[in-house]
Amino acid sequence: MDSVQSSPQAKQRARVPVAHPMLAMMGMLIGGFVGMFSETSLNIALPQLMAQLHVSTATVQWLVTGYMLMIGIVLPLSSLITKWFTTRQVILFALIDFAVGAIISASAPGFGVLLFGRMIQGIATGLILPLMFTVAMQIFPPYKLGAAMGMVGLVIMFAPAVGPTIAGAILGLASWRWIFWLFIPFLIIAFIFAVTSLKNIAKVTRPKVDFLSILLSMVGFGSLVVGVSLASDQGWGSPAVLGALILGLVILAWYAHRQLTMESPILNLKTFAIPGFRVGACLVMINFGIILSAMYLLPMYIQKGLLIPVALTGVIMLPGGLMNAIVSAVSGRLYDSIGARTPAMLGFLISMVGALMLALTTTLSATWYVILAHVILMIGAPLAMSPSQTHGLNSLTGPIAADGSTIMNTLQQVVGAISTAIATSLLGIGQASYYANGGHQAASAFVNGAHYGFYFTFILALAGLLLATRLSKKRLTNCH
Repeated sequence: MDSVQSSPQAKQRARVPVAHPMLAMMGMLIGGFVGMFSETSLNIALPQLMAQLHVSTATVQWLVTGYMLMIGIVLPLSSLITKWFTTRQVILFALIDFAVGAIISASAPGFGVLLFGRMIQGIATGLILPLMFTVAMQIFPPYKLGAAMGMVGLVIMFAPAVGPTIAGAILGLASWRWIFWLFIPFLIIAFIFAVTSLKNIAKVTRPKVDFLSILLSMVGFGSLVVGVSLASDQGWGSPAVLGALILGLVILAWYAHRQLTMESPILNLKTFAIPGFRVGACLVMINFGIILSAMYLLPMYIQKGLLIPVALTGVIMLPGGLMNAIVSAVSGRLYDSIGARTPAMLGFLISMVGALMLALTTTLSATWYVILAHVILMIGAPLAMSPSQTHGLNSLTGPIAADGSTIMNTLQQVVGAISTAIATSLLGIGQASYYANGGHQAASAFVNGAHYGFYFTFILALAGLLLATRLSKKRLTNCH
């Protein structure tokens, strides 16, 4: 094979030749699966954690928002980190880091230690997710790249789909701690694959590190999430909430100005000057907010509103999760045939129907109705997601094309954390409103609060529908 040096065959070779690319990917694929599984699986355990750790809804939501916040902070640093350390070093560190976080969480004596463990896991997920795509692009030849990227996408879709069901089964048989212990054997297998099969795919150049940008990013995004999260307990008008929000916005404005004026920014925000990317990225963020807010509220509504056992809650959420994975796999192909505008608009419209159905539930709603509403929502959201993302990324050409994916992934995690925090705040406002009007049943109070949160999901879907009208009617082709 090596003796044939024709141009067509040369083009078919991977940029970084690897003897067994599938084996090289296995450590990252397993690590990525565990990371995405962890992002959704804990939602179903939140009611049990609130009872056992004696914390409020406003406090327990930090297990979700804190995890996503750490991913959002680490993701922009991915490109810089891979220039300072080899691919294998980064992945091995991430797998060890996740295992340490899982052990800390599994053996946590209280909420603070559990949150610390979760945030350590978030660092690992933020390192692994972007590298899965980057390494696949380098080690697979072009004619196998579609299948390879599909495999990576399937991992990211399938883990959140089965996470609540597996977690529900674990909680039905044992303690919530076993969700974290379950990660360890998978991480050990991933570690073995990474040690034996993964090689470095990027040149280690050790460029200058702009520590001020890193600090501004952490403080800015962190302050926003803290401000929105504190609103659940202290109200939106409290000095602490307003102070955190103003600080976050000021710091992020400074951060954005710095990135726009630097020669080598950590995040190249100039991508937002391109209309196609700007619209696509905003739609991806809105979509992630829809999914995260609904998936945060739904398991708690099923358990605390309908009073259904936790093991059965996982089963109820399985059809919607599987539908999410199936539609995600199919929706990307729609872009190739009809572009982004039609599937995106249809997806957000369907999401509005699903969110409205959830907002009209009661303590006596039939299980089939809840499953149907969830399935409809999980048809709409992924139907809009992939075409919007592809449209945005295909709007970029040249050197800035590589920055688009990092920006989208970073901002969707931050927006997901903020959306979860807003849903928590609205949940509390709805519960307080119920009691203020003379109500006295805890289940009815929770359902009323969940309605407030689902209306927020509905508003996000409506905003997505309106913005999707600005998508180009024709399909964009990336030529970079």
